[in-house]
Amino acid sequence: MKSAIFRIFFICGLVIACNPPLETIQPTKKNISESVFASGLIKAKNQYRAYANSNGILLSILVEEGQLVKEGQILLEVSNESAKFSRESAELARNFNDRKENELKIKELEVSIEFAKNKFENDSLLLIRQKNLWSKGIGTANELEQRQLNFQNSKTQFLSAQLRYQDYKRELEFNERNASKNLAISKSLEGDLMLKSKIDGKVYALLVEKGEMVNPQTPLAIIGSDEDFILEMQIDEYDVVKIQSNQRVLIKMDSYRGEVFEAKITKINPIMDEQTKSFTAEAEFVKGPKVLYPNMNFEANILIQTKENALTIPRAYLFKDQYVIDSNKDTIQVEVGLKDYQLVEIKSGISEQTILIKPSL
Repeated sequence: MKSAIFRIFFICGLVIACNPPLETIQPTKKNISESVFASGLIKAKNQYRAYANSNGILLSILVEEGQLVKEGQILLEVSNESAKFSRESAELARNFNDRKENELKIKELEVSIEFAKNKFENDSLLLIRQKNLWSKGIGTANELEQRQLNFQNSKTQFLSAQLRYQDYKRELEFNERNASKNLAISKSLEGDLMLKSKIDGKVYALLVEKGEMVNPQTPLAIIGSDEDFILEMQIDEYDVVKIQSNQRVLIKMDSYRGEVFEAKITKINPIMDEQTKSFTAEAEFVKGPKVLYPNMNFEANILIQTKENALTIPRAYLFKDQYVIDSNKDTIQVEVGLKDYQLVEIKSGISEQTILIKPSL
């Protein structure tokens, strides 16, 4: 008899072990928010890579990583002998064509004009006098013709001297302007050998070492704001239409575990990356952590909409996105509203009194 009772209890134990109690819940009213997940990197505001402006050898590095710099401050210097010689040649040409350096030539032409003018005026008077004598029957036709010829020659020389003077002045002015422009270009090219900061900020990284060959495709440094940072995140193309400026963003960072920071959307780039099939969006902290560095990782939940006192159930109790199972094991169709990572809003189909069974996988 005892053996039979033991077998009965043993069988019942197996039945209970094989059929664990069903997990059940009742819907509850809670606040729920729909959000879009995104991940990204922290960047310094106005962060940029500084590139060499010309070919050459990195002659000197005038700053250190972590150093604060001002806009226009020289960061690095590139050596380029060709640019230096070009500037020196342009300076020589500019000096050669400088008006002050050509004053002697100008004075010489002015003297020539004055001499030609005096000769022209003298020959003019002699011609008038000869004509007066000829009118009185004094002199010969040959003398009159000679006076006319002298007058024409001196007139031509006077006009020619004036033209030479004007042409030389035009040529001098042109050469002077051209030489000045060439010198300005040469100085600009030589100035390009000095890499200057575009902003007031911080040197976050120096990417080259002294003595290296560089060219315009060579990034030399990373510069950015030392106080203001932006959150650059990637948004899936299926979610980007839900994103708008000024939406709240909840930020979690590995460097600040257990803390949640609030930010807001400030910019959505209007072009999709064809490789990642995502859009880039930017946000700024409403109140951020005290210490931040570029390229720190973060995870973001962009809040699309929020509803208070909504009827909710855990997402694990919903299957096929529209059905639940009650305590009678009946399948009930429900109308679903907002969803987050744990809860789902139920707009109709069940009430707070409905007991639900967790669907088996």
